[in-house]
Formats: sequence, C-alpha cells, structure tokens
Amino acid sequence: MAYVTISHWTATDWNDEMEAQATGKFVPMIMSVGATSVQMIRTGDLAMCVVTQFPDEATGQSAQQKIADIRAQAASEFPMSMDSAHAGSVFTGA
Repeated sequence: MAYVTISHWTATDWNDEMEAQATGKFVPMIMSVGATSVQMIRTGDLAMCVVTQFPDEATGQSAQQKIADIRAQAASEFPMSMDSAHAGSVFTGA
C-alpha cells in the first residue's frame, strides 16, 4: 500500500512568487526522493499543508531524512515554519 506524509505550515507572508518557487523548485525536489505525487494545499490566508505520497512504506521511510532536509531548506527560504508532520500507510482509497 501507499505511504503518505502530511506536513502543516504557517507563514508570515504569502505571495505568487512563493507559490511559483514551491512549484518549480520544491515539488521536483520532493519527487526526486521517490514520491509519486505532491500536493501543496493552501488551508488559510497564511497556512498550508503538503501531502506527499510514496508507492510503499519502504520507499517513504527511506526518504524521510531527505524529506526532513527539504523541509529545513523550505523553512530557511520562506517566511514559514512547520507546525506538525504526520505519516502513515494508506489502508483504503479510491
């Protein structure tokens, strides 16, 4: 079954340039560590979450250090901080 990580972020600023950098730089970085999909979802004026899916738990687990490094880089390049992160195996879905 697939493996998913979800991180929740709060920003102090938000603009189109940040969204473009997230799409052009950070999504490819995340995909390069074995992810099958990445969704960055704006959940409030200054809040977002990142949902990353991996093909299986082994791939997701082996990518976690690289994902932590990418998250640290994002926090240093954007005016935002990560509030929480969660991960687990998908047990059902469509």
